[in-house]
Amino acid sequence: MNQVLSVIEARSSLRRYADKPISPEDKQAILHSALRAPTAGNMMLYSIIDVTDQAKKDFLVKSCDNQPFIAKAPMVLVFVLDFSKWYEYYRVSGVPQWCAEQDKAMHYPQEGEFLLAANDAIIAAQNAVIAAESLGIGSCYIGDIMEHYEAHRDLFKLPELAFPVTMLTFGHYPEDMERVKRDRYDAKYVVFENEYQELTDAELVEMNTAKKYPEKEDNFGLWMYKRKNGTDFMDEMSRSVKAGIDAWNSYGKK
Repeated sequence: MNQVLSVIEARSSLRRYADKPISPEDKQAILHSALRAPTAGNMMLYSIIDVTDQAKKDFLVKSCDNQPFIAKAPMVLVFVLDFSKWYEYYRVSGVPQWCAEQDKAMHYPQEGEFLLAANDAIIAAQNAVIAAESLGIGSCYIGDIMEHYEAHRDLFKLPELAFPVTMLTFGHYPEDMERVKRDRYDAKYVVFENEYQELTDAELVEMNTAKKYPEKEDNFGLWMYKRKNGTDFMDEMSRSVKAGIDAWNSYGKK
C-alpha cells in the first residue's frame, strides 16, 4: 500500500484536538491542496471562508446543532459553492450588453449550476482533508452548515449565488487519541457494474447486520431513522437548502 492509500485508510473523523496550533506552513499547504482539486471547466466554482473569529466559531457551535468542539478547533474552513464571482465577471466583461445586442435572453444560474458548484466545493474540501491527514492533522466534516441558511448568509455576508455546502474543522491528533476504524459497507452493496442494482430485502438486512445499535431499539434501520432522517434538524436542513436554492434561482430576476 503506497503512502496516499495509507493516509486514506488511516483517516478517521476527529472531534477532539491537541492543544497545538496549526502552523502557517501547514495551513498554507492544506489550502493550496484544496485549490488544486479537480474543477468543472477549470472555473473553481467555490469560495473558502477561513473562520478565525472566535465569536463566529462560537456562533457556529449553536447553529450547527450544538457541537462544542467547533469552537475549540484550531482551523475551521467553510466551503461555499459560488457562482457570484463568475456572474460579476460576466457583468464586467460586457456579457449582458452582448446578450442584448444578439437579442438573446441572458442565462442565469439554476439548479444545474447549483449542483455543479457543489461538486467543485466538496471535491476541494476532500483534497484539504487528505492533505491535512498527510501532515498529521485530523478533520471532521460538518454538514449542519447547510442548516439555518439565512443566519449563515448573514454571518458570512454571502451573496445570492453562494451557499455554504460543507464545513471542516481541523486540528492535531491528541497524543492519547486511539483511532477507531469505522466499518464501511461491503463493495458488493455499493459498486455496481454498468447499471444500478436494487437490493433485495434480504440483502438490505444482510448489509446492515454488523451495525451496532442500542439494545432498546428494535433494529438498526429504525434507530438510524429516528436519529437522522426523522429529526427536526433534517427538516431544518431541507428547509434551509430550499431557501438557498430559491435565493439562487431569484438572481437576475428582480
